[in-house]
Amino acid sequence: MSNDQNLPTDGTAVVVLDPWLEPYKGSIKHRFDLYREQAQSILDNEGGLDEFSKGYEKRGFIVDEKNGVRYTEWAPGVKEARLIGDFNNWDHSANPMKRDDFGVWECYVEPKADGSCAIPHDSMIKVSFTKPDGTTIDRLPPWIQRVTQDLNVSPVYDARFWNPPKEERYTFKNQRPCPVEVTPEGGLKIYEAHVGISTPEPKVGSYKEFEKNLLPRIKELGYNCIQMMAVMEHAYYASFGYQVNSFFAASSRYGTPEDLKSLIDAAHGMGLIVLLDVVHSHASKNTEDGLNYFDGTDHCYFHEGGRGRHDLWDSRLFNYGSHEVLRFLLSNLRFYMDEYQFDGFRFDGVTSMMYKHHGMGVGFSGGYHEYFGDDVDMEAMVYLMLANELLHKLYPNVITIAEDVSGMPTLCRPVAEGGVGFDYRLSMAIPDMWIKLLKESTDDKWEIGNISHTLTNRRHAEKSIAYAESHDQALVGDKTLAFWMMDAEMYTNMSDLSELTPVVDRGIALHKMIRLVVHSLGGEGYLNFEGNEFGHPEWMDFPREGNGNSFQHARRQFNLVDDKLLRYKYLYEFDKAMNNLETQYKWLSAPQAYVSLKHEGDKMLVFERAGLLFIFNFHYKESFVDYRVGIDVPGKYKIVLNSDEKRFGGHERLDMNSEYFTTDMEWNGRRNYLQAYVPSRVVLVLGKVD
Repeated sequence: MSNDQNLPTDGTAVVVLDPWLEPYKGSIKHRFDLYREQAQSILDNEGGLDEFSKGYEKRGFIVDEKNGVRYTEWAPGVKEARLIGDFNNWDHSANPMKRDDFGVWECYVEPKADGSCAIPHDSMIKVSFTKPDGTTIDRLPPWIQRVTQDLNVSPVYDARFWNPPKEERYTFKNQRPCPVEVTPEGGLKIYEAHVGISTPEPKVGSYKEFEKNLLPRIKELGYNCIQMMAVMEHAYYASFGYQVNSFFAASSRYGTPEDLKSLIDAAHGMGLIVLLDVVHSHASKNTEDGLNYFDGTDHCYFHEGGRGRHDLWDSRLFNYGSHEVLRFLLSNLRFYMDEYQFDGFRFDGVTSMMYKHHGMGVGFSGGYHEYFGDDVDMEAMVYLMLANELLHKLYPNVITIAEDVSGMPTLCRPVAEGGVGFDYRLSMAIPDMWIKLLKESTDDKWEIGNISHTLTNRRHAEKSIAYAESHDQALVGDKTLAFWMMDAEMYTNMSDLSELTPVVDRGIALHKMIRLVVHSLGGEGYLNFEGNEFGHPEWMDFPREGNGNSFQHARRQFNLVDDKLLRYKYLYEFDKAMNNLETQYKWLSAPQAYVSLKHEGDKMLVFERAGLLFIFNFHYKESFVDYRVGIDVPGKYKIVLNSDEKRFGGHERLDMNSEYFTTDMEWNGRRNYLQAYVPSRVVLVLGKVD
């Protein structure tokens, strides 16, 4: 659509794609006009988005070719500023800063007589301000690229001047992978991961351990993308990375910036795309080591008063209408793309950004009036459009994903059409459905039509990422799907040496079926949170005062998969087979599936996608012999995936060498049919034999 030269260029092309947007054409055009006004202002004042987003080359600490250091900071609310640190013995008079007309302060630290940098690498540093009332405040520089925390001394972070010698700087060796659309890897298959928990040991894992131990597993499992959580430095480990205090600093809990670069480079060497979970929806309210009250005012980076506070998250909200805030956030994206070679972003909390009510206490019905009224935060919408336009113009293969629960139309259409510019949205209703079914209903009450509707109810021409569960469902207070189904028996009956109980049998069977139906029917991409692929037995709970600072539940027990006596290996093997089958047939990049059967009594769900026939029997006890299912393309078919195989923890009730021949007779709206034996709680995938 975006290449059609006859489409309107005033930001209303999205209405051509979706005529139901016609009543809101004025609002969509107004949004686009605001975007163009902001982009024009940036062009007039900064030379365009490209230059504007290079803030990290102009703000903060810049080391020149002489080893001198120019330090620049925006702090309009103070009357004096100076640079202090180990390098000048924290002398408040040694390095005063000068201010320009826009509230930007600057100083220059000359190199030493021998030509070396006067500020030692990895030494502690701060900026000190004098407020208009004469009081002094010391702050961490917002553009700092390294902060560390010593909990034995204080929970407050220390800023460090990161300037390693040339021989210690990591040099990237591998090119970024090609976009998934043109590689043999199939559609986007995301492994959502948190470095700190990626070890069986009760500790904080490291970048180096992740590179060595997790990357090979992710590749083996058939995923082609890693989504890295909690990388931007956050004050509180238990926040899962969602209370960011230093936006340009990769978390020092897991290692150095060079370690993270090595990890990403190694992933690229395996053909894996790496996305950053970026948090621009809010910020930590910390003052000593965050952006809050940075220059002593309530409104430096954030809105002042109530508009600048998120009551539910207990955090601060950015002023997306501020020129300098836009510089900071857009440069933050550019920094992670250029400095660390990330391939894109999953934007957290997009719903909170797009609406003045932040989605709190609001149940979205899907009515279009909810998306284009006074509740929409136009400044935030313009920021998201600028961010997507910048990223897609500078990095054609970039991937951007929006975490939005509201269902905002046009979210995943190009900015030039009047959309917000994201490539994908997360299908957040899908995991909610599975949790609701497992919490409130038994299998015999499951409505196949509702399951199918939830999985297929997505906007035309706006791609989505489907998932059965993410990190949200793994947190303490909730349960993983495996835990909902098997709970306490996972501690006693997951060994092959013990009897296969009905509870464990059901859990293993449904775990496989739920994942595959979401994978194949639910979207144009798929996501899994690490550990859930093998039915991790426990919830996530980070060390905190309430649990005695225990790491017991802040780790992923991959040792359970490696123990061949345990049944976790079956789920792991199925996940691998499922992903690799998608790589072969590429259903995620194929048109949406055609659902031919939703039988409530038989609990059968049948659909076709990418030339494959998917047959799901969700019935808790009934197996069906010679079950007739419709199929469009005639010919001979074979089993390409069978969840009842012994290697997947099944009962081996099917002959994998069976052949299925179509009959030329219309059935369930398809031109042909075939008949198959479909055991209870089993999914069969049939592929055509050439």
